[in-house]
Amino acid sequence: MTATRTQDVAATIRQVELLEEAGADVIRIAVDNPKDVAALAEIRRARPRANLSIDLQENYRLAERVAPFVQKLRYNPGHLHHIEREKPIHEKVRYLVNVARAHGCAMRIGVNAGSVDPAKLAKYAHDHSITPMVESALDHCAMLDDLGFDQYCVSLKDSDPNKVIDANVLFADARPDVPLHLGVTEAGMPPDGVIKTRVAFEQLITRGIGDTIRVSLTLPFENKGEEVTIGRRILDDIAGGRFRSVPRFEQHGMNIISCPSCSRVENEAFIDLAQNVRSMTEYAKEHDITIAVMGCRVNGPGETDDADLGMWCAPSFVNLKRGPQTIGQFTYDEILGRLRVELDKLIEEKTVSSRV
Repeated sequence: MTATRTQDVAATIRQVELLEEAGADVIRIAVDNPKDVAALAEIRRARPRANLSIDLQENYRLAERVAPFVQKLRYNPGHLHHIEREKPIHEKVRYLVNVARAHGCAMRIGVNAGSVDPAKLAKYAHDHSITPMVESALDHCAMLDDLGFDQYCVSLKDSDPNKVIDANVLFADARPDVPLHLGVTEAGMPPDGVIKTRVAFEQLITRGIGDTIRVSLTLPFENKGEEVTIGRRILDDIAGGRFRSVPRFEQHGMNIISCPSCSRVENEAFIDLAQNVRSMTEYAKEHDITIAVMGCRVNGPGETDDADLGMWCAPSFVNLKRGPQTIGQFTYDEILGRLRVELDKLIEEKTVSSRV
């Protein structure tokens, strides 16, 4: 997926070139408004042979405007609730199918742990996130099937590789006929992000689960092609019987979750912030604490809920959270200092609790 703002046409074209040079078979670009659509048209003219998948984000109504320029439409079932809330979900899905069919596009039902259908989440405990994801994917598969549309695949992504494994195994058992796109979302920075991704791929692909993959890493924009290189290396290792994972990925010590960045990121300082968080928290590396650094307002709020401390980045400030509760908004210059204060509090509380 391109990590630039889609409206920055030159930068996004550069990203497409880098990904193509690295051997990407499909390149995903996000659109969130009409200006992004206009930029997409320019990008398509510049790269006429690129195999493009469009990420519709929260505005599914853009589908008919972008479909002429792409091969695949990706939508998140959880995001269909945000616009035209009075309209039934199945009507929105019917619209997407009609657009895809009219333009010869495939579709991806992309379920993310941080933005699951609210009605599904309400049925289960907060820490029971896998079943709502799988149910959501199965429901949308049934909708597409009922509409007679079979050119689709599904993805079920989480930042925890164990949950990615469990969700995809459950889905594959229920719908072995549906192609699966594999990925660990917000895997973070190398090498940790590579390890998490490798664990999920090794455990799933060796079970015969998975048809396409995406490696999702927080990288400088010019290095984005490394995701493709790493993904192909993992596939080569699996094919050659070279495995590095154990049956389950066990996270111990400090766990930094960070997204790979995309056109939704409103301040590129997010990438430096993720790197600085890792450096600053080195003193606490032995503590079992998860810190999430998210780059946007779309997935950031939800996908920081499960972290002990979470940040999602706006253009000029960073929202700091403790679990699902917001602590406040801080400038990029202030955030590391405040994060350390909250981290020290959390360590002290955990230390006291362990003694009781």
